Amino acid sequence: MTPVPVAVLVSGGGTNLQALLDALGRRGSTEARIARVVSSRGDAAALERARRAGVPVEVLSDPADPAELVRAAGDARLVVLAGYLKRIPAAAVARFRWRMINIHPALLPAFGGDGMYGRRVHEAVLASGAALSGATVHYVDEEYDRGPILAQWPVPVRADDTPDSLAARVLEVEHRLLPAAVLALARLGVPERPVRLSVKRAAFITGDDLAVDIE
Repeated sequence: MTPVPVAVLVSGGGTNLQALLDALGRRGSTEARIARVVSSRGDAAALERARRAGVPVEVLSDPADPAELVRAAGDARLVVLAGYLKRIPAAAVARFRWRMINIHPALLPAFGGDGMYGRRVHEAVLASGAALSGATVHYVDEEYDRGPILAQWPVPVRADDTPDSLAARVLEVEHRLLPAAVLALARLGVPERPVRLSVKRAAFITGDDLAVDIE
């Protein structure tokens, strides 16, 4: 089996990129491999993570230029936004239709949209009084956080949560959900139509932790 080449788009620290590098590395890159990392910023710490792993990197001079973005993605069969904060130009979305996914730190369609990223998301969740938050992997379309949902992983919101404590709990499941989604799509051959991944098992366990296994 030839590994599916994946391009990862980043803008910041790259912890989700690291989760992908670790997960694919453990499997010997037989199903998917990170072929390149593309950043909207030259100072993104994610670039150093990629370099340490021996993955080619590229920094976009103009993230709004669809031709540059498509060229930077190269021969990627799947494009993964992992903390990428720029809007994907419509022509690039069309080029990678149903082959471009993003991870968002909330249970979409709630708490998404333009400007909803990072700490802002968790502040909004706490202000709403929601009992659950979580992570969502979704397909990228022309609007922020509006594409069809691919997979979700919920976590409880605790009574004493702060934006930082909630963010840490959500990030932990992001690091598990995103590699699981990428590997699942790779096994399916990255179908050029939206698919929905369901959990294998979900259950509340002792205390206020929520455990979900996804395949």
